[in-house]
Amino acid sequence: MPTPRVVIVGAGFAGYNVARLLERKLRRGQAQLKIIAPHGYSLYQPLLPEVAAGVLDPRSIAGPLHRMLRRTQLVPGRATGVDLAARTVEVDMIDGSVKAVPYDRLVLCPGSVTRTFDIPGLKEHAHGMKNLAEAVYMRDHVIAQLELASATDDAAERAARLGFLVVGGGYSGVETAANLHLLTLNAMRRFPRLDPDLLSWTLIDLAPRLLPELGERLGDVAMAKLRRRGIDIRLRVSLKSLTADSAEMTDGRVLPTRTVIWTAGVTPAPVVATLDRPTEKGRLVVGADLRLPGHPEVFALGDAAAVPDLARGDGAICPPTAQHATRQARAVAHNVAASLTGREPRPYHHRDLGMVVDLGGPQAVARPLGVPLTGVPAQAVTRGYHLSTVPSLRAKARVMGDWLLHSLAGDDLIRLGFLDTRTGRQVDLEHSVPDQDARVPGSRSAGKDPARQDNRVTHAG
Repeated sequence: MPTPRVVIVGAGFAGYNVARLLERKLRRGQAQLKIIAPHGYSLYQPLLPEVAAGVLDPRSIAGPLHRMLRRTQLVPGRATGVDLAARTVEVDMIDGSVKAVPYDRLVLCPGSVTRTFDIPGLKEHAHGMKNLAEAVYMRDHVIAQLELASATDDAAERAARLGFLVVGGGYSGVETAANLHLLTLNAMRRFPRLDPDLLSWTLIDLAPRLLPELGERLGDVAMAKLRRRGIDIRLRVSLKSLTADSAEMTDGRVLPTRTVIWTAGVTPAPVVATLDRPTEKGRLVVGADLRLPGHPEVFALGDAAAVPDLARGDGAICPPTAQHATRQARAVAHNVAASLTGREPRPYHHRDLGMVVDLGGPQAVARPLGVPLTGVPAQAVTRGYHLSTVPSLRAKARVMGDWLLHSLAGDDLIRLGFLDTRTGRQVDLEHSVPDQDARVPGSRSAGKDPARQDNRVTHAG
């Protein structure tokens, strides 16, 4: 009898934990485990704002799958389709090829992508904060705006480069605005030519309240703290249009800005739509045992699934949070193993542990087990929660060390080169000064723009 093939789509909170737990629950030879992911790491997304702010090193929140999973084969690519009849997953491999991966059990947890709207200029000029590359790029971009503002004598350009706009008043938007605002606020002392009063941070959201999931009191506390720090928070307002150096709001105001960070919600990964099964808000409708109705061999969880919230009842579904994804992974791992060993599956039922929101520095708001906390106690709970859920002991040690080092030494304001437009080809990697015969017909450098060559040497230095 062939060994059952268990294929896991996605390596986020849900996917990584399903694979890790199945390695423990299933003996060697009971199943072939494969995980489909474009990167060789599991990303701890809640700490992306701290990576963008330079508090954490990017590697600290990226757990290497090759180290953390011993018996699970990595399929390096992105799932683009699922054929339920043929029981295969179509994968775009990282080398550009397309591969069909067969399965006997399928676990769908591909995560989500940033949700955008048909707003003029949004796709051309806004930035996301959903993955590691975007977080590192945003740090480079923000520091570059301060450097360019200091270098220019044009008042309009300086105002636009010192104007920052975050769209979205949820956890990601609030934490991004709070942490990056602290970065720029502390950095202003390094730029004596810049007037600190010119620094402008704006956070907008269409909702009537900030962080409604935390409750009215804590949402108001968070808003008051951010406003006292200097962040302009505008509710019931959204983005109307965007250009390279300005943003128009739905209330008619126009903000000079070269930096718009879009965090206004997410939507399930596109592969979910290829199943052609019932969805709710784009998420696959599954049973309480996280199985796809009509296909007991398929499980879905995390951002990809509309999982019944048995704790709340009345037809409620679980919100797409990291806490739920991690806990649903335990239920799915149990149920997948049970389906292979002839045992009964169990429904997903949870007890809410509460929410935490990092406001940068010693400030935070939190509601652990329903208890409202603010300030230093809330920050202690927030960081304790993150440390408990960051994958692997090595990652926990890195995160703790980064926090300690940043609190003692501060930020060096170093850009890592993500704004560099060079391609990495040999012509862009030449570090030597052009030869004297660079413009002699027939020579290697003949016909090239001398300014382009000088620019390359400058970058290399």
